[in-house]
Amino acid sequence: MAKYENTLTGEFEKVVKHLENDISISASTMNLVDESNYTIGLTKIAVRVYDKYFMRNGNRASLSLTVVGDNGMIFVSAIGAGGGSGILFNFSLGAEDDLVEIVQKSVEQMK
Repeated sequence: MAKYENTLTGEFEKVVKHLENDISISASTMNLVDESNYTIGLTKIAVRVYDKYFMRNGNRASLSLTVVGDNGMIFVSAIGAGGGSGILFNFSLGAEDDLVEIVQKSVEQMK
């Protein structure tokens, strides 16, 4: 499992679109599995779940993206999971890290 969290200021919808774009163009095997959007008061929440096929180890890894925005303050959380192989031991070749790095680079571009 890999995880990246950060905060930034900006317009919530623009940040979410920027992240969605960077994630979707990162690989032809990247798929948006599902999404959820919720607003409570002035707080907006966007959740996206992606998966990607990795040929190097013949399996899929997932990326869960959560974006929370309130009054121009935005929190981004990216968690990569899967990408390992084995029944008793989880041998990972870094697929989770690769997915989380996409989000990290995207957030750094917006800062």
